[in-house]
Amino acid sequence: MAAVLDSVRAYFAPSVFTIDAENPGDVVARENLLDRAMGPNRRKKSSEKIRRGRVPAEGLALVARDRDGHVIGTVRLWNVEAGVNADATAINALLLGPLAVDCSFEGKGVGSALMRAAILEAKNRGHGAILLVGDAPYYERFGFFAEKAQHLVMPGPFERARFLALELVEGWLDGAAGMIVPSGRMLTSAPVRRAA
Repeated sequence: MAAVLDSVRAYFAPSVFTIDAENPGDVVARENLLDRAMGPNRRKKSSEKIRRGRVPAEGLALVARDRDGHVIGTVRLWNVEAGVNADATAINALLLGPLAVDCSFEGKGVGSALMRAAILEAKNRGHGAILLVGDAPYYERFGFFAEKAQHLVMPGPFERARFLALELVEGWLDGAAGMIVPSGRMLTSAPVRRAA
């Protein structure tokens, strides 16, 4: 019931934020927000192993900004292979995360707006499925369920009941089994200049 009331309040509240594409100037604010929201051990999670050294999927790094343009929320999606199908063909998918909202904006619909924008943009870009590790009661309202991810595994420890999937194309994950592995673009580092 509390989730319903929060949704109603958010719907009728004056807009206090906008959703925007993340830009390079958002990096410090995003990382600080993630540190506050996820805690000091956030980089030890299995999902982080998949993201490490990669860039988000094209066009799928979003932020929420307050009226002054400050980053108050973030969500990013990453290219992965979600195991293989019955023909042993790798299944392209996205891994969502992390989703975080500044604590002073909780209950204002920021997280929901980021999720809806990310899902819509992923669908518009032709992706077939999104996976995530998160609280089922929160993510089920967006169509994420454990059933479609039941034969997939994350690298490292994860809680099976929190490993969820959403098909953007019906049947995309039918028969999917195996390990989630990164498939997106690698981060590039600036060339190191040596002293002469």
